[in-house]
Amino acid sequence: MRVDVATARGRATRLLTEVGVRPDRAAATARALVLAEVWGLASHGLLRLPVYLDRTIAGGYPPDADLKVVTDTGALIVLDGGGGLGHWQLGEAVTLGTERAREHGVALVAVGDSGHCGALGVFAADAAEAGMAALIFSTGPAVLPPWGGDERLLSTSPLAAGFPTKPRPVVVDLAMSTVARGKIATYAARGEALPDGWALDAFGEPTNDPDAALAGMLSPLGGAKGYALAFMVEALTAGLVGPTRAQQVADFFDKEASHRRQGIAHLTIIIDPTRTDGAGRATGAQARLLELAAAAQNAGGRVPGARRVTPAEVTDETEIEIPDALWELLRQRMVAPT
Repeated sequence: MRVDVATARGRATRLLTEVGVRPDRAAATARALVLAEVWGLASHGLLRLPVYLDRTIAGGYPPDADLKVVTDTGALIVLDGGGGLGHWQLGEAVTLGTERAREHGVALVAVGDSGHCGALGVFAADAAEAGMAALIFSTGPAVLPPWGGDERLLSTSPLAAGFPTKPRPVVVDLAMSTVARGKIATYAARGEALPDGWALDAFGEPTNDPDAALAGMLSPLGGAKGYALAFMVEALTAGLVGPTRAQQVADFFDKEASHRRQGIAHLTIIIDPTRTDGAGRATGAQARLLELAAAAQNAGGRVPGARRVTPAEVTDETEIEIPDALWELLRQRMVAPT
């Protein structure tokens, strides 16, 4: 069914506040989920909301979690997320990083002991719309085997990057697995078989069964090179920030682990492009970024993320397509369904 953004955000915000999440943080989480829907990333949108609610009720995402400063050197800030939902926590990290990058030229903001944060591209787009270049990394439950190995070691190791270009920013958003795990969950919800090469079962054998894939492993993107990049993301997040490595992170889709905090780490690097030009020109970097984007289009290609509307372009009247069954499930989850 077609639902406008204001209605979708309102329902998601209400459901999160009903399980104890502070209204402003619930709204920030709902915004990230609905923007993913606008972008066609249903695997990171409202499909996940019932699990966020269940985990919050069970204590896996403490609704009263706050961000606490662990380290602050000015350009480097480390925050403790207290196990809370990752969307609002990563959003606040990017906002803080943007402020500090304007002051110092660059800022690194990390959040430890957090939760799943959805589509990283949402936060890269926010930074780019603020005129910043951004790199964002996160971790999650182990689903990738080491190259040549046969057991889970790394998460899908998602990363995103944003660069301020016109008319829309460059947004790179991808996981180091052949496909995001949320997409596997989407196929499972629809009862559809997976394409060849996407996943392995618990015994390391190729599978087209999405349920077996969720209980098994995913194939790394690009073979050994994808594995190396996934290892890098794990080192930047779980390694540098912690508190847990992917192998210890509670599986988002494991109902028996709903009460366990995930202990996920996010790391952001925000750069002010007015301070990076080798000749000291405030507009030099911006000009070259625009040239690069134009050159990609002139060569017959497209700029990463160019097909996605920016957060600023999304209005309350923007419509998204939501499966009838999911929308009804969300209605039924409300304390007093309307």
